[in-house]
Amino acid sequence: MRCQPRYTGPVYIWLKNNQSCLLCGERADGATPICLGCETDLPWLGDHCQTCALPLPAAGLTCGQCLKAPPAFEHVIAPWSYSFPIDSLITRFKHHAKWPLGRLLAELLAQSLQHHFDEAQERPDALVPVPLAIKRQRQRGFNQAAMLSRWLGNSLVIPCEEQLVKRIHDTSAQQDLNADARKKNLRNAFALMPDASIKGRHLALVDDVLTTGATAQALARLLIEAGAARVDVYCLARTPKPGDAV
Repeated sequence: MRCQPRYTGPVYIWLKNNQSCLLCGERADGATPICLGCETDLPWLGDHCQTCALPLPAAGLTCGQCLKAPPAFEHVIAPWSYSFPIDSLITRFKHHAKWPLGRLLAELLAQSLQHHFDEAQERPDALVPVPLAIKRQRQRGFNQAAMLSRWLGNSLVIPCEEQLVKRIHDTSAQQDLNADARKKNLRNAFALMPDASIKGRHLALVDDVLTTGATAQALARLLIEAGAARVDVYCLARTPKPGDAV
C-alpha cells in the first residue's frame, strides 16, 4: 500500500495565498490552486436531468429512464461532465495517486455543493463514501471516494461516515461493463455494517464519477430499505448517455 503520494512538489498549501495552478502552473487567483482561466475552461455540466444529472438538451427536464423507473436516490449533484481535462484529472488522482489533484477537485465540488445549499438544497446528515472492493483497495492503496468524502466533510462541516456500508463481494470493475452487466454485477454486492445508524437520516453518497448510476442505485436502495429518509449522490463528474456528444 502507498503511504504517501508520488509527488515531489508542494502538496497541501491551501491556507496560503501564493498558490500556483495545478493545471497550467501559472499563479492562482486565490487560495485554491487553480487559475481563473483553467477553472473557467473546465467542462462544467450544463442542462441535465433533475434527478440523475444526465446531460440533456434543455433545462428543467427529467430523463426518460428516471421517469420510467425512478431511482432510490433523490438527487445527483455533479459539477462537470466527464470529458477533458476532468477525465484526465480524475484518472491521475484515482489510478496514479496524484492526491493534490483529488484535493483540488474536492475543493471545487465543495464550493458547488455550498452554492446548492445556499439555494435551499437540503444539507445531508452525513457523507457516505462508496466502498471499494478490498482487493482493489489493496492494489490501489486508497479509496478515492473516501478521500473525497473526508475533504468534503472538512470543507462543508458535514460528518463523513465510512463505516455505514461495506462491499461484501469483489465485483468486476464497473467501467468494463455495459449498463445491464453493471446492475447484475452489483446484486448483493453491498451490506450494512453492524450497528449502522440509518433510520430517519438524510445521507449523501460520494463517488468520483456517475456513469449508469448502478452503484448509486444499489447503495441508495440498501439505505432506503434500512430506513433512510433520503439519499442524495455527490460526485465529481457525470458521463453522457452512450453515443451522445459530451
